[in-house]
Amino acid sequence: MTTPPPIKLKQSANSTAAAASSAAQDARLLVRETMRISANLATSSSPIGVGGGGAAATLLQSESDETTAFRLVEDQFVDSSLRLICSEDIDGRRWNYVAERDRSGKFKRNSIRAISLQSPQAPAEELMSFIRSYVVPDGFPDSVTPSYVPYMTWRALKHFFGGAMGVFTTQTLLNSVGVSRNRATPGAVAINWILKDGAGRVGKMIFARQGKKFDYDLKQLRFAGDLLMELGAGVELATAAVPHLFLPLACAANVAKNVAAVTSTSTRTPIYKAFAKGENIGDVTAKGECVGNIADLLGTGLSIMISKRNPSLITTFALLSCGYVFSSYQEVKSVVLHTLNRARFSVAVESFLKTGHVPSLREGNLQENIFSFPWLRDKPVVLGSRFKDAFQDPGAYLAVEPFFEKERYVVTYNPSKGKVYALLKDQAKSDDILKAAFHAYVLLHCINSSSGHRSLALKQHEYDNSNLMLTTADLEAHIGESCKVVSTAYGVFKNKTVEQGWRISDSLLNPGRARLILPG
Repeated sequence: MTTPPPIKLKQSANSTAAAASSAAQDARLLVRETMRISANLATSSSPIGVGGGGAAATLLQSESDETTAFRLVEDQFVDSSLRLICSEDIDGRRWNYVAERDRSGKFKRNSIRAISLQSPQAPAEELMSFIRSYVVPDGFPDSVTPSYVPYMTWRALKHFFGGAMGVFTTQTLLNSVGVSRNRATPGAVAINWILKDGAGRVGKMIFARQGKKFDYDLKQLRFAGDLLMELGAGVELATAAVPHLFLPLACAANVAKNVAAVTSTSTRTPIYKAFAKGENIGDVTAKGECVGNIADLLGTGLSIMISKRNPSLITTFALLSCGYVFSSYQEVKSVVLHTLNRARFSVAVESFLKTGHVPSLREGNLQENIFSFPWLRDKPVVLGSRFKDAFQDPGAYLAVEPFFEKERYVVTYNPSKGKVYALLKDQAKSDDILKAAFHAYVLLHCINSSSGHRSLALKQHEYDNSNLMLTTADLEAHIGESCKVVSTAYGVFKNKTVEQGWRISDSLLNPGRARLILPG
C-alpha cells in the first residue's frame, strides 16, 4: 500500500482551517452589523425607547442585579464593533452610551449612541407626562408641600367659574355701551371704555398703600379680594338693566375688580412660597399660573357655548358666583402658613388654654377665621393701643398698674368698649410684645370663662349695661388670675409653638407706634 504524500494532508488541513476562520469572521460581521442596526434604531427613534431592537436592553431588563446586568451588557459588545462607555439615570430612566470601534480597535469619531433600557411608554402615559410638565413643578410631589394639591384644585375651579363669568360680563358691557345696538358713535364708545379702565387703575393705586397687610393677613385679604371681584361682576351685569348709567356703574365695577387684582397679585408670592420646598418658588409660581389659565380657558369656552342659548342672566350669575366664592373660600382655607398672625395666634392661645396643646400648622390654619378682615374695628383684643382708648378713668389705671410693675407692658379691659387692651412701655422688646399679646388673650379667656358675664364679642348696645359692666374688684380679680396663668404658662406656650413649627409674624411684633412712658 502506498502512503499518501504528507503534502496533501497539510493542504487539506489548511483548507479546513481557512473555511472555519472564514465562517467565524462572517459570524462576527453578522453580529457587528446586527448591533449597529440596533444602535441606529435606538438613536433615530424617540429617546423614550428602542422597542425590541436592543439586545443589551433586553439583557439588562431581565437581570435583577444591576452590576451583573452591566457586565452582561458589556460582554455582548466584546465580539461587535460597539463598546459600552457608561450608563446614565434620568428621572428613574436608564440609558446606555455605546461607541463604535474600527478594525484596529480604536473608537470612531462621533460614534457615541444612546440606548434606552426601558420599553416605550404607552400613548396615554406619554400624554400624562407631557401635561405634568406644564401643570406641576419639577420633582412633584417631593418638591412641594402636601397642601399644594388641594390648593391648586380649588384654584383651578375658581378660575373656571371666573372665566365663565367673564364672558357674560363682557357681553353685557358691550351691549350696554351701545356697540351691539349702535346706540353710540365709535368715538363715544372708546371714551367711555377708556374712562372705565382709567378709574380701575386709580383704584388699584389707592389700594396699594395697604401693602403691608398683605404679608400679615393674606388669607383674609385674598378672600375679601375675591368677594370684591364678584361684586364688580355683579355691578357690570347691572348695566344691562340701566344702560344709560353705563359709565358710573362700569367705573365702579372696574375699581372693585382692579382692587381685587392687586390683592390677588400681592398675596400670590407668599402663598406659593409656603408650598415651595427649596429654591423652586419660580417653578411653583409658573405652574400655578398655568393651571389657572387652563381652567380660565375651559370656563370661557363652556360659557361661550352656554351664552348662545340665551340663559337667564340672574340665574347664571347666581350659580357661577356661588361656585366662585365657595372655591375661593376653600382655596384660602387649604393654604398652610407657618407664621402666627393675630388670627392664628388667637387660635393657638385659645387651644392652649383649653387643652394644654398648641395646634399643629395644619390644625391652626384650618381653625383660622377667614372672615376676620384686618380693617374691622370690633376685634376683642387691641395690641399696642393708646392710653386714652384703654382708660377713661384714672382710678382704673391705678388699680391695674401694680400688677405690671415688673413687666414692660400693661393689659386691661375697658368695659365701656368691651375690649381688652395691651399697652406697651417704651422699653418693650420683641419678647415683651409677644408676652403682652399672650397676656391679653389670657385675660380675654378669663373674662369670657367667668360665670355671670357674657362674651366680649357681643356688642354693648344689645344688652343692658349692668349685664356687661365689670366692677373694679372683678377686673382686679380677673387680671390677678391672668397674671398667675401667664407666669406659669407663657414659657411652656413658647416652647410648644416652636415644637409645632410656628414662626411669629411681624404683625404681632410691630403692633403700633404707641409706647407708654411712665413718670420717674
